[in-house]
Amino acid sequence: MRIGLMGGTFNPVHNAHLRIAGQARIACGLDRVIFIPAADPPHKKLAGDVPFALRCRMVRLAINGNPFFELSELEGERSGKSYSIDTIRIIREQMPGDELFFIIGGDSFLELGLWHRYAEIFSSCNLIVFERPGCIIENPLGALPVVIRGEFGYDAGSRRLLHNSGHVVHFVPDDPMDVSSTEIRRLSAAGKNIDNLVPPAVAAYISQQRIYNECQ
Repeated sequence: MRIGLMGGTFNPVHNAHLRIAGQARIACGLDRVIFIPAADPPHKKLAGDVPFALRCRMVRLAINGNPFFELSELEGERSGKSYSIDTIRIIREQMPGDELFFIIGGDSFLELGLWHRYAEIFSSCNLIVFERPGCIIENPLGALPVVIRGEFGYDAGSRRLLHNSGHVVHFVPDDPMDVSSTEIRRLSAAGKNIDNLVPPAVAAYISQQRIYNECQ
């Protein structure tokens, strides 16, 4: 099977997350996409210190009824920082016969050189990189850290990076929705309506649990 892996804090999960997952599934013929909330994100402080269990619950509500989406609570089941390479390695051990696709944004791709053991990501799975209008990867090969560029070839016709492990980096154009988790938290804290930004069940849960009422 072809499995997409979509990590993030999901604080909260919103409609743009769901759309990107759906686009990735179609663009690369994925059989399913696994949402993987970070328990202890290594690159930024978790706004509002929203518990892992609540963020997982919001994802579960958001994907309920979609046969192509599922939730993994893997990162809450182990200690330490939620490094992507460790999560990919564990899923690879759990799904040895499946083809894995790690889904990230273009901004994250440009910062991969700062990630923990980033070079191992390319040898462990394929990548799907979503390019936003303000973040187009004009030179995919040149965007890679210098120390690993020699491990790649570039197919200009398909705009794919080919790693010497056999894995591929796919670049997918995205026309983003005007929505962000930061804005949703701000609106929710101010008592504003967020029904058009998150699935209805998620909006109701945020309101009922008062998750972001004191989040600034």
